[in-house]
Amino acid sequence: MSYETVEYAERPSRVPGAVLWTRTSGGASGGAAGPVYPVLPDGCMDLLWAGGRLMVAGPDTRAYRPDPEAAARYAGIRFYPGTAPAFLGVPAHELRDRRVDLADLWPSAEARRLTERMDAARDPAAVLESVALARAGGTEPPDPLLAHVVKALDAGRSVAATAEEAGINARLLHRRSLAAFGYGPKTLARVLRLQRALALARGGLAYAETAFVAGFADQAHLARDVKELTGMPLSELLSPRPA
Repeated sequence: MSYETVEYAERPSRVPGAVLWTRTSGGASGGAAGPVYPVLPDGCMDLLWAGGRLMVAGPDTRAYRPDPEAAARYAGIRFYPGTAPAFLGVPAHELRDRRVDLADLWPSAEARRLTERMDAARDPAAVLESVALARAGGTEPPDPLLAHVVKALDAGRSVAATAEEAGINARLLHRRSLAAFGYGPKTLARVLRLQRALALARGGLAYAETAFVAGFADQAHLARDVKELTGMPLSELLSPRPA
């Protein structure tokens, strides 16, 4: 048996808070296809190109498992939580847990021209960045309240405290969160806490201490949440992966 060789790289974008990324893969000759790892919820949305298709990856509430037969080359721009709807022109909750062709969201002629540019580009991620920058110039910037909400929840503040600090009631916070993040602030807080825990555990922190620092009630709570959001136990998520 031989594994698929996967190369993944990120670099900062000129779009505030965004990241450009590329992923290429190629199976070794004579062997089986390599394992396909899930894309975990992180509060972000992506505009991505894969195999001649332009798609939008909506905000996930659970792990997304790519098709093993999917494209060998990807490029994308990942938007900071709450910022993508301004660029894409669609509320985040309409894309929750979905992968949607860009032609279903934008005029088909515009999406087709962009796809042709992507197919011919040496650096497809840079093309996506230029499109996002151009659209940013013609739209209102994301509400600064949204950045405050992300930072407060990521710091472990409760939804009630976050709403109070933002000067709005919990019902309005929920409504605005649906449009910006794709789900309510409780779900966003849960996703951000998952990412904090994974970062701590990957850094070598013991599971019990990871649970405490990340804001879980205990290690059992951490284990349940990880399994519910990712479909995998924490030990499997952190196990060594082939190159």
